[in-house]
Amino acid sequence: MAMATGSIAVYALKGGAGKLPLFSLWRTKANRSIVSSATRSSLFSHPKFTFFSISMLNPSSSAGVRRRNKRGFPSFCTASSPTEELVSEATSSSNGADNGEPSIKELAGLLDIRVGCILRAWKHEEADSLYVEEVDIGEPEPRIICSGLVKYIPLDHLQGKKVIVLCNLKPRNMRGVKSCGMLMAASDAKHENVELLFPPEEAAVGERIWFGSEDEKETQPAAATPNQIQKKKIWEAVQPHLKTDASSIALLGEHVMRTSSGAVACQTRKNANIS
Repeated sequence: MAMATGSIAVYALKGGAGKLPLFSLWRTKANRSIVSSATRSSLFSHPKFTFFSISMLNPSSSAGVRRRNKRGFPSFCTASSPTEELVSEATSSSNGADNGEPSIKELAGLLDIRVGCILRAWKHEEADSLYVEEVDIGEPEPRIICSGLVKYIPLDHLQGKKVIVLCNLKPRNMRGVKSCGMLMAASDAKHENVELLFPPEEAAVGERIWFGSEDEKETQPAAATPNQIQKKKIWEAVQPHLKTDASSIALLGEHVMRTSSGAVACQTRKNANIS
């Protein structure tokens, strides 16, 4: 009897010939769960009852992507932040879409790379290859950063030096010391010779660095969060495109790495990898 009633309910919902009014199927308690289940099934699959999301869409794309909740349905009354959209768009473009700009440059714009100054440095007590640096990057408190530079740079060459710091990586525990960032350096292919990148002497500590022409500073997007950097593997995508040119100037492809005071460079490494 339950199966027969269920068939009638579904048949009525589908609009079959000789259909029964739905309200008549609610008269008995036994039928309520059947009709409720059939009704939900029909509503969620029926084209008249489409979901609506006001998630912000990419205006340059012919089709946007709706944000979905954990159950797989589009979220209602939600809007992604500009940074979230740019992460999504840049990641999509890195997979092959051409939006008029090199997609890798869009990704690089999400990195929070700043001018820093090493206030003091010392050898890590538990790791012979690591220095620990206290670095001012324009925040209320200096950051602690661990760097594997012991084999390449004398300790006294670090004190008071202006450096380039990648700031929006997730913190890492390095032999008992929490490292919150990375000093950027240039090295040869065999990683036998390493030099830190440095800004012009006049560069302001804490200034965020960009890639491109001087006037592109004003259009620099907001930096992604450390979680976004890790999840989207943004640093892994950008890093292979970073290098120095024949004049030891730091580049992203053909785009110069800049501060307001001039280009970022290293001392002598030419056509070197940057990491």
